[in-house]
Amino acid sequence: MTSPTGPVLMLQGVSRTQGNNAALKDGSIQPVGVELSFIEEPVLVRAFRAMVRELTYDICEMAITTYLCAREHGVRFTALPVFLVRGFHHGALQVLRDGPVRTVTDLEGTEVGVNRGYTVTTGVWGRGLLAAEHGLDLDAVTWRPSGDEHVVTYQRPGNVRPLSGDRPLLDRLLGGDLAAVVGADLDHPDVVPLLPDPDAAALRALRERGTWPINHLVVVRDDVLAERPWVAQSLYDAFTASKDQYVERLAAGTLVAPTVTDALHRLVMSETGSDPLPYGLDANRNVLEQLIDMALAQHILSETPALEALFADVT
Repeated sequence: MTSPTGPVLMLQGVSRTQGNNAALKDGSIQPVGVELSFIEEPVLVRAFRAMVRELTYDICEMAITTYLCAREHGVRFTALPVFLVRGFHHGALQVLRDGPVRTVTDLEGTEVGVNRGYTVTTGVWGRGLLAAEHGLDLDAVTWRPSGDEHVVTYQRPGNVRPLSGDRPLLDRLLGGDLAAVVGADLDHPDVVPLLPDPDAAALRALRERGTWPINHLVVVRDDVLAERPWVAQSLYDAFTASKDQYVERLAAGTLVAPTVTDALHRLVMSETGSDPLPYGLDANRNVLEQLIDMALAQHILSETPALEALFADVT
């Protein structure tokens, strides 16, 4: 990175506070040549939408499939290979406990509710894993999103038909209007994951195929990167330093009031014996390629993007 000269660059952004970015947000770690000012957006998807539609911030946490879709549609921002949020999604598809859907292929020919938009990352991973591991024909299902898409120019495929009205997905599932729901995390005694032991399935996929799904990354406006190319490396280094500090505390068991997310990271660390939140392109190439293949199969992307072109050049 070429050392910046001149006054400190002021950048405004949005990123939800969590273990791996806490030191960056509290100012104990700062990017070289940059002063970051964070806006606290309590509903993070509102920030995604504002960034995609209006480029509201200089930097922004972003759902990864929203990013992939937005880039294909020409939105002028570029990702850093900083993967803030990850999670398991084998339990994303939920059905009635005693309902007609017993196996994955029972979904074919049915209507399945989708929480929010069709391009939402949890839904993409949930559908994609059922196709990859259980042979579900995704085109044989009618997907019924409950909301619109962040990328307004995206055209949904023919088997995606948004729901009308504001009746909750839970009510539609319990009433038999939907055979299943994906990505809604419904909490009801009569609703269960379609896969009987989703956590075991997720750990098996992690061990066998390196499937540790990415949910969120970080994007920077292209005009910021064009005017000061060194910003990408400075931000990447600071996000990485903050994450490394968190992982050290996670491994040492010195976190104060650890969360459910912290417990998940420790589980992944114990399974892999390595950093549960790897940043950088090379360490994540496999899982990124898995997700891109899923987005292509689900008609969210129309062509395969070059991975290197999706990310700012950092080392």
